Amino acid sequence: MRAPRVSAVLLAAGLGRRFGGEKLLHPVEGRALYLRAFEAVPAALFHQAAVVSGREEILTAARGGGYLPVSNPRPQEGQSLSVKLGLQAVWAEADGVLFAVCDQPWLRRESVEGLVTAWRGEPDRIFALSAQGRRGNPVIFPARFFPELAGLTGDVGGGTVLRRHPEALRLAEAGSPRELEDMDTPQ
Repeated sequence: MRAPRVSAVLLAAGLGRRFGGEKLLHPVEGRALYLRAFEAVPAALFHQAAVVSGREEILTAARGGGYLPVSNPRPQEGQSLSVKLGLQAVWAEADGVLFAVCDQPWLRRESVEGLVTAWRGEPDRIFALSAQGRRGNPVIFPARFFPELAGLTGDVGGGTVLRRHPEALRLAEAGSPRELEDMDTPQ
């Protein structure tokens, strides 16, 4: 029997309004935020992996890193469009899909690997990375939730599906609470 196949979608199409501009290009310790996300959620860990972005620079780097580059020409429509575009790119052969945002500069590959391992133990459940019992990102959704994810509209993401199905949620502890921090301002 084969292990459940998990694919990944990295969401890199945000407009960075609160940040004041191109947040994912901003360097943290000498590396752009999106490159740090590629290191924490490498394509090689997954059956398939996609990066959804409206920036050609990010899509080109994604292609070079083994990801499927998925263009989001309308990021102003909100996160749901990126979720749908990414899901459509990877769901055909996936038993589950991990969704990750690209503005968590301290996220570590080891924590992502632990999340995937935990999900494979209960592949019918939603698994989220957590710190001290607080849910964060990334999150893995099993295939039974793909239709709900594909039906999202507006500036909402998988959190909407999580709130509808709290009984399905399991948590996998990150190596450090800092890994769940996202970057909303240059400071």
